[in-house]
Amino acid sequence: MAADAVGRRLQVDALVKTYKQRTVVSGLSLSLDAGEVVGLLGPNGAGKTTAFYMILGLTRPDSGRVALNGEDITYLPVHQRARRGMGFLPQEPSIFRKLTVEENVLAILEARGVPPGERQERAQSLLSDLNISHLATSRAYTLSGGERRRAEITRTLATDPSFILLDEPFAGIDPIAVYDIQGIIGQLKDRGIGVLITDHNVRETLQIVDRAYII
Repeated sequence: MAADAVGRRLQVDALVKTYKQRTVVSGLSLSLDAGEVVGLLGPNGAGKTTAFYMILGLTRPDSGRVALNGEDITYLPVHQRARRGMGFLPQEPSIFRKLTVEENVLAILEARGVPPGERQERAQSLLSDLNISHLATSRAYTLSGGERRRAEITRTLATDPSFILLDEPFAGIDPIAVYDIQGIIGQLKDRGIGVLITDHNVRETLQIVDRAYII
C-alpha cells in the first residue's frame, strides 16, 4: 500500500432511503479503507445501486451519514466528493465515444486543472500503467467491452482518486476480460486505492475482495 494511503477511510453509517413508503435501503453501514477491496453484494432489488448513489451524492439519504477521511460529506454534491478523492465507474458506458482513448484521458486531466505542459506525459503514463498505450489513438466506439472498461478505469485514475466505486464492472464482458479487470482491480489496491464493488457476478467478485457486505 502507498504510504500516503494510510489512515484514509470511507465510512457509511446507518443509511436509509425510502421511496413511496417502500424502504429500499434500511440502515446500511460499511467501511472501506485505502488499499482495500470490498464487495457490496445482494439480489436484484436489494438496494445496492441506491446505496452507491447515496455514497456518491447522486441520491440524498433520508437519514444516516457518509464520511470521507473523517469529514462528513453526507450532503456534499457529487463534484465536491470527487474533488476530495471519490471516483465512480458506472455500469453504463461512460467514455466519450467519438474521442480517442488518449483524448478521453486528456479531457479529464484538463477538467482537473492539470497544467497543459504536464497533461501529455500524465496521460501517457496512465495509459502505460493500464497497458493500453496501443489503444491511445483508437476511437472509443471501436473498443471491445473489456478494452472499454480498461479505458474507463484509466480515465477514472486521471482524477487521482483515493477511493473508487465500481458498479457492475464485470457486466457485458467476456471471461478473459473478466480476468483482466480482476487484475486491474488488484493494481488499484496496490496503488493504495480503496475499491468498493457491487456486481451480480458473485463468484468473480468474491475472488478479488478482501471482505464483503451482504444486503
